[in-house]
Amino acid sequence: MTTPITCFKAYDIRGELNTQLNEDVAYRIGFAFAEELSAKTVVVGGDVRLTSLPLKLALSAGLIDGGASVTDIGVAGTEEIYFATKHLGVDGGIEVTASHNPINYNGMKLVKAGSVPISGDTGLNAIKERAEALDDAYVAERLDFYAKGAKFDADAFFNGKAFIATDILAETGQYQRHLNMDAYVSHILSYVDINNFTPLKIVTNAGNGAAGLALDAIEQRLLAKDVPVEFVKVHHNADGTFPNGIPNPLLPENRADTANAVIEHGADFGIAWDGDFDRCFLFDADGNFIEGYYIVGLLAKAFLDKGPSKIIYDPRVYWNTEDIITSSGGTPIKCKTGHAFIKERMRKEDAVYGGEMSAHHYFRDFAYCDSGMIPWLLVAELICTSQKSLADMVKERIEAFPSSGEINSTLKDADAALARVLAKYQPLAEVIDETDGIGLEFGNWRFNLRKSNTEPVIRLNVESKGDIALVEEKTQELLDLIRAE
Repeated sequence: MTTPITCFKAYDIRGELNTQLNEDVAYRIGFAFAEELSAKTVVVGGDVRLTSLPLKLALSAGLIDGGASVTDIGVAGTEEIYFATKHLGVDGGIEVTASHNPINYNGMKLVKAGSVPISGDTGLNAIKERAEALDDAYVAERLDFYAKGAKFDADAFFNGKAFIATDILAETGQYQRHLNMDAYVSHILSYVDINNFTPLKIVTNAGNGAAGLALDAIEQRLLAKDVPVEFVKVHHNADGTFPNGIPNPLLPENRADTANAVIEHGADFGIAWDGDFDRCFLFDADGNFIEGYYIVGLLAKAFLDKGPSKIIYDPRVYWNTEDIITSSGGTPIKCKTGHAFIKERMRKEDAVYGGEMSAHHYFRDFAYCDSGMIPWLLVAELICTSQKSLADMVKERIEAFPSSGEINSTLKDADAALARVLAKYQPLAEVIDETDGIGLEFGNWRFNLRKSNTEPVIRLNVESKGDIALVEEKTQELLDLIRAE
């Protein structure tokens, strides 16, 4: 390839459409994936973005030409690919998704057999090199073959009209459609005892992404078993134009529709997902957004109540999580932020659960992968069995360990900002933790500062032991120093 492929990142593939990622690149990735893994069977799926279908079909063509048979599970969330890869016993899985990125982006998440993640040094860089090395004329010829002479059209691309026909792929004998939803729903529901459920009203906001399809399947199974759960659905229907904006509930400006619906309908709690629903975000009965940090502690205790185990957590904020784990008889294990690191450490430790404050929740029996459906089901069961509201379950913990939430600062020189902070605070620190970025502890408060790998951004988290005023004071003090350019 005459120009380098620039959409490969540290743990996945993400790029701007047509400039970094198109069907040519998708074909190359498929071919290279099959060759690098010597994969004979691969499962593929895609989110609801209009460009996910053409990219997925081009990817499938590359996989087939690389020697693999393809099972396409259709429109799916990332966790459905994780599940299908292990459940179907295939050699790898690829989800076409850009999650919460802008609409002019797309990407892919790749896993090996058993849903083991593929990152830069575990195969992703090698796939990139193979993809770039493919002969341009060969790629063009193969795409023309699958397209049956159709030409690439940018407008068609953005309107989701794939120029590669599924029937041509099927004629190879190496492409089949297989909807895996029933098996997926059975597994997801195995994490709770539906007999514990008492009447609940839950607001759900799929953000017009892929979550709505999975939720409907879960709802039908619950209805068939007379489980008394009522769903109030907001922005539910899948729509690749995202008429209500790209779903990213981590942004405060994207939370109002869920919060308002919870209040309006008198719901017990609310859920919002990102586009490929590998993260879920929870709201209490008053419409208040619950930081993912406190959900990690809540779920850790839910697992530890069933027996002692190891729990993995990220180092940005952790005092609450550690306190819950140790007091519940578990073993706390701190791990570098990021899904590849968390999953690897969970496998090594055989940990039952891992959680990040960013609302990624990982489960041993889910191939150590993250799910956006399992957490809310566990929380729903906890509400029913404890007869406490979500607010009541986290209120004590928020008061005991208040935190700032993650605050990002875009800077001209992130390294200089980091140096300013360390010069002032490191000599005073009682504990220095370099698990991820720099974490400094000062008795009854601490902070973590991480530099972005891809942009000039510093990410700050502050927490204390029972002193919200101290959190606010130290957060402002640190921000003033970080932003003093």
